[in-house]
Amino acid sequence: MLDLATEDSMDSRSGKSTKAGLQTELKLPSKSTSSSSSQWSSWLSRFFKPKLVPRLVTFPASTTATVANNGLTQSKTPWRSFSLSELKAATNNFNPENFVGKGGYAEVYKGCLEDGEVVAIKKLTRGTTEAQTNNFLSEVGIIVHLDHPNIAKLIGFCTDGGMHIVLQFSPLGSLSSHLHDREEGLVWSVRYRIAVGTGQALEYLHYKCPRRIIHRDIKAANILLSASFEPQICDFGLAKWLPSQWTHHNLPSYEGTFGYLAPECIMHGIVDEKTDVFAFGVVLLELITGRRALDSSMNSLVIWARPLLEANDVPKLVDSSLGDLYDRTQFDRLVYLASLCLRESAPLRPTMSNVLKILRVVDSSNSTSTDPRMFLRKTTFSDNDDEGEMVGLEEEYNNYTRKYMNDLRIHRQIAFDM
Repeated sequence: MLDLATEDSMDSRSGKSTKAGLQTELKLPSKSTSSSSSQWSSWLSRFFKPKLVPRLVTFPASTTATVANNGLTQSKTPWRSFSLSELKAATNNFNPENFVGKGGYAEVYKGCLEDGEVVAIKKLTRGTTEAQTNNFLSEVGIIVHLDHPNIAKLIGFCTDGGMHIVLQFSPLGSLSSHLHDREEGLVWSVRYRIAVGTGQALEYLHYKCPRRIIHRDIKAANILLSASFEPQICDFGLAKWLPSQWTHHNLPSYEGTFGYLAPECIMHGIVDEKTDVFAFGVVLLELITGRRALDSSMNSLVIWARPLLEANDVPKLVDSSLGDLYDRTQFDRLVYLASLCLRESAPLRPTMSNVLKILRVVDSSNSTSTDPRMFLRKTTFSDNDDEGEMVGLEEEYNNYTRKYMNDLRIHRQIAFDM
């Protein structure tokens, strides 16, 4: 799902839209038999061109068991297939008063279903029919299998009169809107909770799903907030899964949001878990500083913050709206984690599992674990990594820095014709 706060279509190149003109309600197959994969493939073939089916067939339909009146166990999908008339009724015919945001390829409306449930309806609007269908299958084929409290929950979808994705509504909007568009800002405890929750969602995607998933568009606008300020990652339009035998994807051109893109993605089209780790580092910077990833002059937050991170210059890093009302130990953790996640050399970035080990450390005056540098020294590398290898990686990092900074400026000039 796209940010519920309005986004500039320039900043995200997801290319995710829908196929207009499908008038048949989706009837999903059951997963209860051994032939579930073939059932799923057969069902898809009824509605979509055969060459597009493999994009979704790899994820068989999820179901939950129910007991029918006859006592036999049946299977029921946990998400719904909506008709266009249902979505029109929920949004008052997509009334502009219910419009809550847009991106380059979709519009988002707030809706209220017949049972009273409030939802966010992503109405995909751009692209050719074939591209829309392909992208719809890719996105839905991933999110139907996600089940985590820090990931936006899929309610259902609609292919009647266009492609629509229906998700649980996040009443407080996006992290971006709270950090950058509201005077009151966020208190420190909420910021730290958002960092932990977002990290938990990324760890789930990278290591705890049936298949590794790379989100590829982690940013403040794609982190929604529940009524209790719990973060929920949304918008899986660019997401890709990595087969177990693959180390990364190679893409012909970079996609995503400038300001959050990892250097290896920009320069070489390489995408893996560390791509998301880099973007998470940018989000940490936003939580720390209150600044945008790119300001109105298209200046990079990463470039501005890098020397301050290295110097641990707290007065210049801390969001002025916080004043002195923040936990210094937690602040130091986020500063140090941001510096690690933003390392230009991907192998030197920590995994999300190790990031969470730092975020979850229990404060104790009698423990050295409160020093993030000491803790990560023990966790970033495996027990089999010797000191020589660690030194070699550090040398690679230092040699890479100057080249990266120059390349990043060049790419920024090209991207924005500066």
